[in-house]
Amino acid sequence: MPCVREVMTLTNMDKGLKPKEIVQALDKYIIGQYRAKKMVAIALRNRARRKELSEELRDEVSPKNIIMIGPTGVGKTEIARRLSRLAQSPFVKVEATKYTEVGYVGRDVESMIRDLTDIAVNMVREERTGEVLDKAKKHTEERLLDLLLPAPPTIRRVVRRRNGKETETYDVDEPAEGEALTPHQKWMRNRGKLRAKLRDGKLEDREVEFEIRATSAPMIAGFSIGTGIEEMGLDLKNFFDKVMPPKTKQLRMLISEARRVLTDEEVENLLDMDKIIKDALTRVQESGIVFIDEFDKIAGRGTAYGPDVSREGVQRDILPIVEGTTVFTKYGMVSSDHILFIAAGAFHQTKPADLIPELQGRFPLRVELSSLTVEDFKRILTEPANALVKQYQALLATEGIELVFTDDGIVEIAESAYRVNLQSENIGARRLYTVMEKILEDISFEAPDLPEKRVVIDRQYVQNTLKDILKDEDLSKFIL
Repeated sequence: MPCVREVMTLTNMDKGLKPKEIVQALDKYIIGQYRAKKMVAIALRNRARRKELSEELRDEVSPKNIIMIGPTGVGKTEIARRLSRLAQSPFVKVEATKYTEVGYVGRDVESMIRDLTDIAVNMVREERTGEVLDKAKKHTEERLLDLLLPAPPTIRRVVRRRNGKETETYDVDEPAEGEALTPHQKWMRNRGKLRAKLRDGKLEDREVEFEIRATSAPMIAGFSIGTGIEEMGLDLKNFFDKVMPPKTKQLRMLISEARRVLTDEEVENLLDMDKIIKDALTRVQESGIVFIDEFDKIAGRGTAYGPDVSREGVQRDILPIVEGTTVFTKYGMVSSDHILFIAAGAFHQTKPADLIPELQGRFPLRVELSSLTVEDFKRILTEPANALVKQYQALLATEGIELVFTDDGIVEIAESAYRVNLQSENIGARRLYTVMEKILEDISFEAPDLPEKRVVIDRQYVQNTLKDILKDEDLSKFIL
């Protein structure tokens, strides 16, 4: 699915974005499930309301965590993910089944907060990179010019202010009219000519040799620092970067390649990582969203043979995180007091009441998502901004194929997916993927060589493609 970011932010919400408008934005991507959308819209709106409270009262208002109950493929994860994009909030999706009680083999529950913090830092870093990218490109251009035409040792660089902006340039006066050019002024003129060629792309195939900082992490005991030890909350890579002298390496490459490498280095020089980390920690603590999937798999009591470390043990460990605690990460201490937790699960064999009472109390809001109907499948195929029909039409258009879905063809696809869900395991909207792939299998395979560039998918075509599979229920369980 394409990652489409909405232009709604918490700042916009403070100016009057209503829960109804949040639901309308979610409707672009998720069909149905109005109650669930309504509940998360209220939760998001309450965050904006909380920012308007006095400081004393603001700390007392905690998010109302939500449990979404419903079969797979009905939109639980997508609602939470799209909500985070609307609010530009750090978002992490985790599976409850990956965790075990502290002291046993497996991930500890605090790692979900560390993962969320990593995502927030990357998010803020990406935003700041966009802000300094133009400046970094200008610096890169100057470095490339220095490599192509080094400055005489008698010329020094100065910082000049113009229109409130500082610019680093070489200290060379413009020649007076009628005067002969000095060697420095000739060098400056030649530099200007090179700059014009560089901007016009006429020097892309010229090689340059330059030096950059080496960024590889030190190797200890056969593995690279920073590739897993962060689970302990330790940033050993940065520690070694600080205590060991910086290393450089010499590179020789075409200007077209060197520009990218130098720009990346200039961006690094311009970014203030301390401020990025500070802003990211604030964003995590004030607007972070943790989506815990497979929540029903940890419901249930411990067995008579000892503690169930992957069920009740995990519940006991999750409790303080959801309740509000401070987690040690490699970027600093992170409080989970105001992070919004959304749990989700099918709850076929268990129910929310099987969770330990303390954890139930930390998820006061519950909403049941309904199974998808034939009408829902029809709408999912055509209405959302990232509708499945639109995706396949765009994919095959790259091969010059015009893929046309008739109304009766879409109805037949929806009915087929619904029927297979009834006959075998109900996997919700994900069944549409399997049905669509089967219907378009031959077309996708033959697309580059098809003489007919217009293909119509109607009811008859769908029925002919699926008739043998749908007749044999045992076969449909394996293929669809």
